[in-house]
Amino acid sequence: MAYPFKLVGVSGTFDRLHKGHRVLLSKALEVGERVMVGLTSDEMCFGKQLSGKIEPFKVRRANLERFFEEMGSLSRVEIVTLNDPYGPAIEDSELEAIVAGEDVAWRVDEINRIREKKGLPPLELIVVELVKASDGERISSTRIRKGEIDGEGRLQSIAPPTNQ
Repeated sequence: MAYPFKLVGVSGTFDRLHKGHRVLLSKALEVGERVMVGLTSDEMCFGKQLSGKIEPFKVRRANLERFFEEMGSLSRVEIVTLNDPYGPAIEDSELEAIVAGEDVAWRVDEINRIREKKGLPPLELIVVELVKASDGERISSTRIRKGEIDGEGRLQSIAPPTNQ
């Protein structure tokens, strides 16, 4: 199969690997012969909403590996640890494109400005539309951590207060 790009990047925390993540990662596999996945370190998760409930790095990495294994694509993927918002995207000369959700696509402009200063070609941006939950709001790990939805975007019933 011929892919539009030799190497694409995609990054995130990938906490509670959900339907939105799977769509994003599948798009990266669709357009890249090889995929570099930047996975945020545990330290980078501090400050996120409900950060104490974010799965540890090892668990998130294992879930990614399992997903790519199930897709039959693990051999095409390299998972790297992100200790800053940019990772290898600002210095890897082989990287050609970034696959990003529409909520973080703005970051690629920053990355391309830094790459330009370093004499590297700009990265092409492939934007993936956010996946909606059954209530029409986007699926997010934060909403899953809060117990609002499950990983497929189905609303979770919240038990009514027991005042009886």
